[in-house]
Amino acid sequence: MTSIEQAPDNEWPEAWYMTEGECENQKALNKQEPNAPVSADMLRKIGIAYWNLPPDEFTYPVKSVPWDPSEAPDPKLMALRDSRGYSYADIITVHPDHLPGFDDKVKAFFEEHIHDAEEIRYIISGSGFFDVRDADDKWVRVHIKKGDLMTLPEGIYHRFTCDESDFIHAMRLFKGQPIWTPFNRPQEEHPSRQKYVDEFIAAKA
Repeated sequence: MTSIEQAPDNEWPEAWYMTEGECENQKALNKQEPNAPVSADMLRKIGIAYWNLPPDEFTYPVKSVPWDPSEAPDPKLMALRDSRGYSYADIITVHPDHLPGFDDKVKAFFEEHIHDAEEIRYIISGSGFFDVRDADDKWVRVHIKKGDLMTLPEGIYHRFTCDESDFIHAMRLFKGQPIWTPFNRPQEEHPSRQKYVDEFIAAKA
């Protein structure tokens, strides 16, 4: 089975520490002054994985729930799917014209939460932000754009939002049957959170 190496550091998306305190505009950059960048190496240390798969040569539907991942026209995406065991996929477009209740959904995405499985997103077009907590519980903002395929480990505290473009076209992948249940913070006793702490925080303390 062919495995796909992660992207080199210079291809990873831009990431930075967010301003402290309440986030008044979740779609803004929310960078510190001066900016406090976060490296690809630091993202890997908290469990993030990343590949760059330019989608321009391929065509994907605006929405397909589900979408058969075996139909992926991109051979690199197919190899990544096979090597990591992604058997389910769907495609969604987060935009006022394509997502009913857009404003409420985007607010809900921004609630801090964990999942009991790895989260995988492939950005076909558009852009947005994944915010993840580092080992010191500080917010790191990752600006994901077209061609980015990023995974978040099971149990990491995170949240998502569109940026000010209000548009992101993305593929969600999953191992087995999809379960999108968010477990909002606090979840310190949840087995997935404990697994994450053991692997990425306590082990490196």
